[in-house]
Amino acid sequence: MKYAFPLAAVIALILIALIGVQIPGMQYLFGVVIPYLAVGLFIGGFIYRVYHWSKSPVPFKIPTTCGQQYSLPWIKQNKLEAPTTTSQVVVRMLLEVVLFRSLWRNTKATVYDGPKLTYESSKWLWLFGIVFHYSFLVIIIRHMRLFLEPVPAVVAWVENLDSFWQVGAPLVYMTDATILLALLFLFLRRLSNPQVRYLSLANDYFPLFLLLSIVTTGVLMRFFLRGNVDIEAVKQLALGLVTFHPTIVSDISALFYVHLFLVCVLLAYFPFSKLMHMGGVFMSPTRNMANDSRMKRHINPWNPPIKPHSYASYED
Repeated sequence: MKYAFPLAAVIALILIALIGVQIPGMQYLFGVVIPYLAVGLFIGGFIYRVYHWSKSPVPFKIPTTCGQQYSLPWIKQNKLEAPTTTSQVVVRMLLEVVLFRSLWRNTKATVYDGPKLTYESSKWLWLFGIVFHYSFLVIIIRHMRLFLEPVPAVVAWVENLDSFWQVGAPLVYMTDATILLALLFLFLRRLSNPQVRYLSLANDYFPLFLLLSIVTTGVLMRFFLRGNVDIEAVKQLALGLVTFHPTIVSDISALFYVHLFLVCVLLAYFPFSKLMHMGGVFMSPTRNMANDSRMKRHINPWNPPIKPHSYASYED
C-alpha cells in the first residue's frame, strides 16, 4: 500500500487535469490561477520553513566530525572533517552541496553466513543522485527560454550543450534520458533493498511518481506528440505569466496542461516535504558549525535572561 496510494494519487492528478481542461473556461484555471497559487505556496512555504528552522535553538556545538581536529601544531588537522574556521566550513558546505561529498563516502553493511559482517563501498546511489539533481538543474535552465525574451546566451549555451549528440530535429536532450534513468534507479532501489523498502513511506514514493510523470509528459510532448502542442502558444502563456498579463490560447494541447498541473503540484508540495533538504542542508548545525568548542565558548543565543537566586531565597 506504500506504493499503491502515491501512484493512485498521481494518476488521479493526471485525470483531474486531463478531464478538467476539456470543460470550457477551465483552461484559465489550470493555465493561470493554479500556477500563481503554486508559486505563491512554494515561495511562502520555503520562507516559512527556513524561518522556522532558523529559530530552533542550538545549545551545543554539534558539527559532524570524522577526522583529526585542530590541536597541537605538529599534529596535522583534517580541515574538511573538523573545520575550525569559517572558510573551512564554507569549503566543506560547498563540496557537500555541489558534489554530494557525504553521499560519495556512503558505505553499506551486509551480514553473510558465519555470521560475517562486511562493509562495502556504495557509489551507485551517489552517481544516480548527482545525475538526477544536475539533470533537473539543466532542464530548469533550458525551460527558462520559455519565460525570457530575448533568450539569454547562457540558456542557449546550456541547451546546445545538452543536445550535443543530436543531428537533425527535434533536438534530443541528454538530460531527458539521464533524469529518467536516475528516477527509475531511485525507485527500484527502494523496492529491491529490504532495509530501504522497510524504511520507505508513502511520502517517499509520491515525489518519485510525481517527478516520473512530469518527465514522461514532457518527453511525450517533445518527441511523440510534438504536432499536438503549439509551442508558440506555450511561450505566449509563459511570458504572460511572468509579466502578469497571461493570455490563454485555446489550441494548447491537454497534455501540456497535465504537464503544467503536475509541475504546479510539485511546487506546492515541495516546501512541506522531504524535498526541502534543498534549503535544510544550509540550516543543519551538524554541517554549518565550526568544530572549535575547545577554542571558543559557544553561548546559546536563544537562552532567555534568568535572574539568579541565592540559596537563602530558595529556602524562603
